[in-house]
Amino acid sequence: MQAIVVERTGGPDVLELQERPTPRPRPGEVLVDVSTAGVNYLDIYERSGQNPKPTPFVVGYEGAGTVAA
Repeated sequence: MQAIVVERTGGPDVLELQERPTPRPRPGEVLVDVSTAGVNYLDIYERSGQNPKPTPFVVGYEGAGTVAA
């Protein structure tokens, strides 16, 4: 799968498109085939370092798609 990943905090230039392994859902979870993703204010705060989060991390708290598994 593809994901937008933040390896270090900073401006929009730190966003990287990376290939990542497709996650496997655990009991009680679902896997969503995301067709549209959004970047909201929390993603921006975390990317810029205003709301510290350990790196690397994947952005995109908002999304829409279909349940794949």
